[in-house]
Amino acid sequence: MPREVLFEFHRVGNSVKVTAFDPVSLVEVSIVGSPRAPESQLRVTALRKLQYVLDRRARQAKE
Repeated sequence: MPREVLFEFHRVGNSVKVTAFDPVSLVEVSIVGSPRAPESQLRVTALRKLQYVLDRRARQAKE
């Protein structure tokens, strides 16, 4: 799990775009969610996607 993750929330029409950024690896991912969803749920979803991308890159680097 990354040590520090930066989150950015932007309202886009009828949705919220959440960006998660890992400053160590410079990897950034985004998700789109409901503005009615709790912020904590949106953070967890974005963090899971970020972790997935970091894990996938680590596996690809080993190949």
